[in-house]
Amino acid sequence: MKLSSFPFLSLVFCLTFGLTGAIGVRAQEAVDEAAAESVDGSLYDTPAVDQKMEGFNLVGYNETGSKSWDINGDKADITGDQVAVTNVNANAYGEESMNLKAMKGRIDKVTGDVSLERNVVITSDQGRQMKTDSLEWQREQDLVSTPDKVHLTDDNMVVEGTGLQAHPTLKDARLNSDVRADIAMEGDTDNRIQVTSDGPMEVDQLSMRAIFRDNVVAVELASGRRMKADMMEIYFDKESRKIREIICVGNVELHQGVNVTYSERLVYKADQQRVVLSGKPKLLIDTGNVDTQKVFQY
Repeated sequence: MKLSSFPFLSLVFCLTFGLTGAIGVRAQEAVDEAAAESVDGSLYDTPAVDQKMEGFNLVGYNETGSKSWDINGDKADITGDQVAVTNVNANAYGEESMNLKAMKGRIDKVTGDVSLERNVVITSDQGRQMKTDSLEWQREQDLVSTPDKVHLTDDNMVVEGTGLQAHPTLKDARLNSDVRADIAMEGDTDNRIQVTSDGPMEVDQLSMRAIFRDNVVAVELASGRRMKADMMEIYFDKESRKIREIICVGNVELHQGVNVTYSERLVYKADQQRVVLSGKPKLLIDTGNVDTQKVFQY
């Protein structure tokens, strides 16, 4: 499965292996070499900072000699094992090339951990983008995280939430709270669904699944159909990256016009726009008169 088959995670994974991996692991060697070899005054000792590098620029190459990454910054302050970079501009090149920008970055040369702060923006050459105010990569824990708001965009998806944790090796990620998503669906080319939840939202790339939890509401824009549930699982087609199936579990409500159906489970096939209810479904038909409302128990 290609990394880009799941747009929510592709930015996070490319960031970790292509960008922060280069900054945190390989770049430390280049920084040390530049510091040791510099004789022109661009690096110099100060009481507060061991060394400074003006016009910070590093390039990495793969086994075939092609450029695999580059990192640029206005300057790098090296204090012990810490490298502080101003105005980070980094690129990772490959099947999906990525650019990362942040006003501040900090690299731990021993652990390989990377911290990015202020206006962190990651953009792919395929138009995907992630924005947040800070981002941490803990290499040993295989963890990318931020407590701040996250905004992700893709041709088929816009996702927002507060707080992010992702494990690149396991290919999973989690938005903690206040989740909002606008996602394209299979079938009608113009059909989209808008999902909100109190959170969390959990994403598993291997199963092509996103799970929304706690007060989940989904509205299909083409039909106006509204679904509510305690938990909602959304499965994506690996080729189109659009929604193929939605499974709602727990206190399920399906609103279609003025009619409401209650059940414990709902399965929605996006390409067919077909709904299957189970768990003692109950249909409430609004006749316009509260005294003559009809209830059907199945």
